[in-house]
Amino acid sequence: MRTRREGRSLRSVERAPRLSIVIPVLNEAPTLAIHLMALQTLRAQGVEVIVVDGGSGDDSMCRAKPLADRVLSSPPGRGVQMNLGAHHASAQALLFLHADTHLPTGAVEQLLHALTTHAWGRFDILLAGHSRWLPIVSKMINQRSRLTGIATGDQGIFVRASTFQAIGGFPEQPLMEDIELTKRLKRISPPACLAAKVISSGRRWDQHGAWKTIRLMWWLRYRYWRGVSATQLAKEYRDAR
Repeated sequence: MRTRREGRSLRSVERAPRLSIVIPVLNEAPTLAIHLMALQTLRAQGVEVIVVDGGSGDDSMCRAKPLADRVLSSPPGRGVQMNLGAHHASAQALLFLHADTHLPTGAVEQLLHALTTHAWGRFDILLAGHSRWLPIVSKMINQRSRLTGIATGDQGIFVRASTFQAIGGFPEQPLMEDIELTKRLKRISPPACLAAKVISSGRRWDQHGAWKTIRLMWWLRYRYWRGVSATQLAKEYRDAR
């Protein structure tokens, strides 16, 4: 006969989510509800959605609360926010999703299958916006990622929770936290590069120009590779914008 404690433990295991999606947010109120509404079907299928607000000046947190399993408050910085979300996650698989990125059909099944053979991975990306160069930029990002094994946050990075904990999570730095994380993950295993495409906002390219943005991002990554601190690069990135 099971004890009451064993019964509670078994029910807890049965309720454990298949996947925890961690979404860092900062002043995303105008579109956040639309993004989270797209995840409600997944929540009904056993996926946990965690929103981590980095000190928004709008009502992002209020809009998120009815549409997420957890809404947490954090100091600003994607690395800090995503580490906090991962700390509170209940699943053995984590997906870090930007607030302006939408998942393709079948994304959860594909990434969970990929995690049976890989410690981590990412999706291909399709940038959505007005610039006619965005399809080309998307292909460049996908090809670069396949060649280098490095992924960016807007590609939807997913990882086994145990692996994420083993490497210490995201570096809590103001820029390039996704690049640094995937560099560390590469030492454990190559990524699962899923051909299914997440759709991410191309607003950065639309606002500042596609090729100007490409040049800036490559220049920043080159300087990071040469050892320039993320703090200095973040300042230069803000000044350039």
